[in-house]
Amino acid sequence: MKEITLETKIYDLLGDYQGMKEILIGINPKFKKLNNPVLRRTLGRVAGVRQAAIVGGMEPMDLLNQLRLAVGQESICETCTEESEACHVPAAVPRPSWLQGDPAAILDANQILDEDKNPLALARKALKSLEADRFILLVADFRPEPLIDEFIKDGHLVYTEEHKDTLFYTYVQKVY
Repeated sequence: MKEITLETKIYDLLGDYQGMKEILIGINPKFKKLNNPVLRRTLGRVAGVRQAAIVGGMEPMDLLNQLRLAVGQESICETCTEESEACHVPAAVPRPSWLQGDPAAILDANQILDEDKNPLALARKALKSLEADRFILLVADFRPEPLIDEFIKDGHLVYTEEHKDTLFYTYVQKVY
């Protein structure tokens, strides 16, 4: 079987290793969202182990090593080292100046997933119709790291903050 790395896509893990969905859920109950077929098909293709760990509120190297051990691969390292500093959850950054006023649209990622729809596709659609200096708000009970990465790749400005230890607010402004 293929070696599992921080960049291994969740979709590939689910396809390459029988019972991987249950392994992931056993490691972290937040991964129960993988029961949603839309999430597995869409976000699973863009989310790697590193991003999944952040979504689950875990250290990426911890998730990586638990997955590797579950499939019979050796762990890579016991703790993050200076060389792998990127495996830490991103530090808080100050609220950006572009984040003023009310969002042009508010999307509830959990509701979208419950309706078997794709939050990335709906957010991209909302962004297309935005006027200059406007932004959308994506609310989720997880840090939507795969979506954040996709928005950044698309060239948008992104800011995420945690509210009440249970919700993440991700603001996205279209860059013209």
